Amino acid sequence: MTPAALAELVRTTAVDVLSARGVDTSVLPENVTVERPRNPEHGDYATNLAMQVGKRAGVAPRELAGWLAESLAQREEIDSAEVAGPGFLNLRLAADAQGAIVRDVLTKAETFGSGDLYQGLRVNLEFVSANPTGPIHLGGSRWAAAGDALGRVLQAQGAEVTREYYFNDAGAQIDRFVNSLVAAAKGEETPEDGYGGAYIGEIASEVLRREPGTLELPAAERDEVFRRTGVGLMFDEIKRSLHEFRTNFDVFFHEDSLHNSGAVTESLERLKESGNLYEAEGAWWLRSSEFGDDKDRVVIKSDGAPAYIAGDIAYLRDKRDRDFELCLYMLGADHHGYISRLKAAAAAMGDDPDSVEVLIGQLVNLVREGEPVRMSKRAGTVVTLEDLVEAVGVDAARYSLIRSSVDSPVDIDLDLISKHTNDNPVFYVQYAHARLSSLQRNAVSLGIDRGSATEADLGLLTHDREGDLIRTLGEFPRVVHSAAELREPHRVARYLEDLASAYHRFYDSCRVLQPGDDAAGPLTIARLQLCEATRQVLANGLSLLGVSAPEQM
Repeated sequence: MTPAALAELVRTTAVDVLSARGVDTSVLPENVTVERPRNPEHGDYATNLAMQVGKRAGVAPRELAGWLAESLAQREEIDSAEVAGPGFLNLRLAADAQGAIVRDVLTKAETFGSGDLYQGLRVNLEFVSANPTGPIHLGGSRWAAAGDALGRVLQAQGAEVTREYYFNDAGAQIDRFVNSLVAAAKGEETPEDGYGGAYIGEIASEVLRREPGTLELPAAERDEVFRRTGVGLMFDEIKRSLHEFRTNFDVFFHEDSLHNSGAVTESLERLKESGNLYEAEGAWWLRSSEFGDDKDRVVIKSDGAPAYIAGDIAYLRDKRDRDFELCLYMLGADHHGYISRLKAAAAAMGDDPDSVEVLIGQLVNLVREGEPVRMSKRAGTVVTLEDLVEAVGVDAARYSLIRSSVDSPVDIDLDLISKHTNDNPVFYVQYAHARLSSLQRNAVSLGIDRGSATEADLGLLTHDREGDLIRTLGEFPRVVHSAAELREPHRVARYLEDLASAYHRFYDSCRVLQPGDDAAGPLTIARLQLCEATRQVLANGLSLLGVSAPEQM
């Protein structure tokens, strides 16, 4: 019995109990909360339902808890139900009901943990979207890992997710990039406001190799070659590094397409017609303060050029025209103002501001031997995604970037995540999976066939460590549900560490492969089923993070 199934049992029991006593059942919440107590001596699960609704039902919470305990104790799934304190209800599951969690995991296999929270919801998830003027830096690396994991978690809850990269190929930063390439090609110093690093010289050389004679062209034509070819080369490298990091996108949307197609002009004309764009001081302003922003925003500057937000408005409209019901933006710490700005833009266009959601990520710092790592071998001024992967590998890099909430700064200790010890979280989780895989191989080599979960006597799993491991397995669907609902994929990583810990404690206390005549006995078979269920959930969780589940280490 999973926590969700237990919660439903408690609710249906409460409906029966209240109805039998003539109490209005509408006081009951739609979803009952059951949680694992911090102290296992208090039971397997606990609920405060009686305290939550007692007053509204006109019944003392402790008395209501007593009614529920009496009724629940008669259910075959419940071993005991006891009232505690002012009205808590502590529950212990029967061994067979607990074992049903193992059976559920093995039956659902790769789909265990999935749900229907967002069934059919069309989600546009935009993340990374780094300017094509250099390699992906650490901030972008964090979004590459966390954004991809969030997409996987949302899909596990039934959402139809489109991963999108907004390609900023218009604006002043591209001009600076082109000027930097030209300077490198000429052997000149990097312009004061340009981009440095060895990669600039590499791209400049490749442009000249592909387009010989470019430097002899008139300046405008020369710059256009460096713009077209140089930006393309840079973006190809960005795509490659992301792909090798197991982060792939469904759509690469080009900013300049909004300007070239007239989408920006059309969107602004619609805002003018609605009265939500007004002229003042020679510029055109969005009445964003009327829709929750802290001030109005300039959309068309006094020189007639569109401000950056003009493209944002057209881009949001384009997403909604593509029938996305939720537009998720994952942006860096310096974009905090975009939350109210984008919601205001949606409202000004007559759209639902709740269709826009902005997640803000904080900085990542790398540490080695207690000292910050600041310089890249190739980028010159920042540490890149490729630097991180080269140092620790894809698995450790992804896991380390995902396991902390993105709205908090994080320090990554390169020495720690390179170690093959239990102090390293990713190794700890992967080692548990490898250890479980090895256990199943050993069973086969001993000629032990664990059979099917439906035939195993899972009611034999009565040891405290077995119960703790089983209940931890049962938490996985709720963890995935919360990770999707709260947009917090790090919850999956932290859960996996708890599961690995529960497994290691179980393994130290409960011998799985028995010697002699008990080698293939019922208890051994039941424990092998529990171990396989644990391996399956570890694999499912690692898959949601885009991290491999090795069978040997």
